[in-house]
Amino acid sequence: MARKGIFRNLNDPDTKVADFSYQNDSLAQLIVEAWVDLNFQNDLTTGTPAARAGKAKTALADRGIYLQHPLVITEAEYDAAYHMPDPNGVVFVLPNKARTGTFPAHQSLLETAKLLMACVPNGI
Repeated sequence: MARKGIFRNLNDPDTKVADFSYQNDSLAQLIVEAWVDLNFQNDLTTGTPAARAGKAKTALADRGIYLQHPLVITEAEYDAAYHMPDPNGVVFVLPNKARTGTFPAHQSLLETAKLLMACVPNGI
């Protein structure tokens, strides 16, 4: 069974980074944008760690959040016990869009994103 979470050292289970949730409309909107724009999602979640961090840093700065080394990972990466090598890094987990249900075309996914931010460990 895979250990869930974000770890600095996979060989030492005592170094797990704390899970927490933070509610913010701008971050919830970032989730919605990643869900509806596959190119944006791929920018945040694929490529080298440096490229991903750069995209995350820009996306967060556009929303008034300034971090030195942010990184967006998928739930699959989180479930595989993601190893965060940067001691100054901040990891955000992008909730899986598959968790959303059918919604009317005129309705926003913002409230759904906010709920999943609270439910998914370290959710954006």
